[in-house]
Amino acid sequence: MFLLDARNEDEFNHWRVESRHPLPTANVPYFAFIEDEENSIKKVPRGSQVVVLCAKGGSSDYVAQLLRDHGYEAMNVAGGMIAWGNLHEIRSVVRERNLEIHQVDRVGKGCLSYIVLTSAGSIVIDPSRHVKDYLEFTGARGSEIRMVIDTHAHADHISGGATLSQAAQARYFLHPFDAIHQMDALRARFQFEPLWDGKELELGGVTIRTIHTPGHTLGEISLLLNEKYLLTGDTLFIRSAGRPDLGGKGESWSHDMYATVFHRLLSVPATATVLPGHYSDLAEANDDGTFAARLDEVLKTNDLLRPRTEQEFVQHIMSSLPEFPKQYVDIKRINLGLHPADEEKQSELELDKNACALAKHN
Repeated sequence: MFLLDARNEDEFNHWRVESRHPLPTANVPYFAFIEDEENSIKKVPRGSQVVVLCAKGGSSDYVAQLLRDHGYEAMNVAGGMIAWGNLHEIRSVVRERNLEIHQVDRVGKGCLSYIVLTSAGSIVIDPSRHVKDYLEFTGARGSEIRMVIDTHAHADHISGGATLSQAAQARYFLHPFDAIHQMDALRARFQFEPLWDGKELELGGVTIRTIHTPGHTLGEISLLLNEKYLLTGDTLFIRSAGRPDLGGKGESWSHDMYATVFHRLLSVPATATVLPGHYSDLAEANDDGTFAARLDEVLKTNDLLRPRTEQEFVQHIMSSLPEFPKQYVDIKRINLGLHPADEEKQSELELDKNACALAKHN
């Protein structure tokens, strides 16, 4: 297969289809085929199935038909990068007698959410706005959704937490500190149950212990299931961590992050399995495609966690901040019910890979 991306060069460089295996790709913009059809076609190799992609699927449909007219075996990606960004793949990460944990990978954005199945129903953690995927999966398993939890107020994508809890008539949980928009002190316009540090939830013999782990947001929490599985949200990733500046208070929240990673997480057994809320690189995946690692392994391999003084840590964090995505302000307001947006607007805001992780140093 050969992937032909027909978007403009800036869009291609900003966000593209990635694969765990080499995927031959070329960027030849749609307008190039319009302006110089002959030379543009020459840039597309023969002998492979050509898959053409654009932002929404319209321009690429034209290019795919043009290639077919010239004897290529070509097809179009319906829905384009929007469809790629909406793709959800569900993989099992834990299977025990009375507990299953399924990792929901939103492949195009690098976002991870979780479905926890118990004997008394299911718990969904950090769902995307595409709530149908969670309802269909749990419905097929004959498991009613009893609880929905957001580990924090998301900025990179629109949460399905409140919507899913209403659709399933389930309890919805969030730390109260994240029910306030930090930039303008506006409060959320939906009902939720507060999850404070140390609060425990129980369902079907599965116990969830709440650990307040601020840094990425003021109300960020991690969830420890049966003292064995640590769902870290945007607190800690396999090779990075959540950036602390999305609430406009990068330096002060960096100090909170230091306390979190060097003190608060010490209450977690070192053998616990870390199940993060994001990944930045497909190389972080295990052979089966899941993103999971023991906490003691993460502590050894995650550069953020190597020994530093608090000031050294803060300096490292502040020097590792990527560019601030402007659309994140609107996404946070939508997630708190403060800013209505139709499907087209929501898709437009999410048209990007997540940028919640700190930048990598070379």
